[in-house]
This record gives sequence, C-alpha cells and structure tokens, in this order.
Amino acid sequence: MNMLPNETIQFIEELTPLVKDTDNEVILCVPYTDLFYALLTAQNTNIKIGAQNMHFEESGAYTGEVSGKMLKSINVEYVIIGHSERRQYFNETDESVNKKVKAAFENGLKPIVCVGETLEQREAGKVEEIITNQTKLALEGLTNEQVENTIIAYEPIWAIGTGKTATKEDANDAIKAIRNKIAEIYGQNTADRVIIQYGGSVKSSNAKELFSMPDIDGALVGGASLKADEFSKIVGFEQ
Repeated sequence: MNMLPNETIQFIEELTPLVKDTDNEVILCVPYTDLFYALLTAQNTNIKIGAQNMHFEESGAYTGEVSGKMLKSINVEYVIIGHSERRQYFNETDESVNKKVKAAFENGLKPIVCVGETLEQREAGKVEEIITNQTKLALEGLTNEQVENTIIAYEPIWAIGTGKTATKEDANDAIKAIRNKIAEIYGQNTADRVIIQYGGSVKSSNAKELFSMPDIDGALVGGASLKADEFSKIVGFEQ
C-alpha cells in the first residue's frame, strides 16, 4: 500500500530508461488507484502492469472489492493472488486463492500465486509439506496450459519485511519441492515451464546469489521495489 498516482507516474518514468535493455520480464503490481495511471505511463515500454488482488466473482454485492473483469477492462495483465499478507490479515484461504486463480484465467489475467511457510512451520520441519500443499490446492482444477501460465512466488512469511532472507540453498530447495509437486500432478514438461520466483527481503545485494540457483526463476520484490535505482539493479543483476 504505497505511492499515490503522481508518485507512481514519476517512479515508472524513472525506471523506464534503467530497465529498457533487460531481457528479464518486468512487472509492477500497483494499488488499484494507481493502475490506470501506471498503464498509461508504461505504454510503449517493456514494463507490464499487474494488480495486487482481485475478487473471484465478476460482480455483485461485494462492496469494496474489484473483479477480474474490471481489471481486464483497463488492460491489466497480471494479478497477485494469495500474498501472505492477504492470508494473514484478510483471512484468505487456499480455497479462496483457488477460486481467484480460476477467475483470473476466465478473465484473461495471468496470476502470480504466493505460497510460503511461517517461522513456526519452518522450525517444526514442515516447510515442504506446507508449500507443496498450498501449491496443489491453488492449482486444483486447472488445465496444463493454465498451470504453465501461472507464476508461483515462494515467499517464506518470516522473511517478508524483516530483512531476513532464506539462504540461497533453502530458497532453491523449497522451489524445487514446488516444481516436483507440479510435475507429480501435471507432468515434468509443465513443471519445467512454470516460472517460480523467490520473495522475501530480496535486494540488489543478494539478488545475484539467489538468481544463480538452478530452480529460482526470478523474484517477487517488496520494499526494494519502491526505489527505481535499487529495483533496476535487481532487474539487471546479471548485466
């Protein structure tokens, strides 16, 4: 919940020349009030725009909610679903996440689905059990093609906004477990095509070591994405 429309416009104008030559995909997921301005400002750039949440119904008596159909109507391309803060503070469940993922595809949106364990679950040795179950339930009922077009973000809850980062080995092991679970259900070809990111205190100083791991395909960047210079360094880590 950051940036007013004028700040978003300024941010994208600053970021555009810094990332214009990257081969990596750059997606900014902004608050609802910034979406229209972000889409206009990002026209004719390589920056894509996403929302941070959506409702699974198209319309109805859901005061304060925004539907996938509404997002698509202004040409939003991506939407984050099941972020740990949504699960933690707004009672999102694996069931509601699955409904939202299906609704995203029904409306031509690409979902960025978040999974991750708490510190207590990690200390209890349940990391793989928790994240693979969340992944399985989030993707339930999808076709192979839809799964291939889903971005999954592994974000250990204890690493978000805390400055703590999973070791590159821990992050890679978790993402490998997620990919193996997808392979088990949908086949190895599908699993190999799914983009699985790491999220949790990613910054320019640790991006290269995280992205050097074989199973980590990118990052869901939090606080470090609020400064164009810092974010651009993460985007261009290998350049």
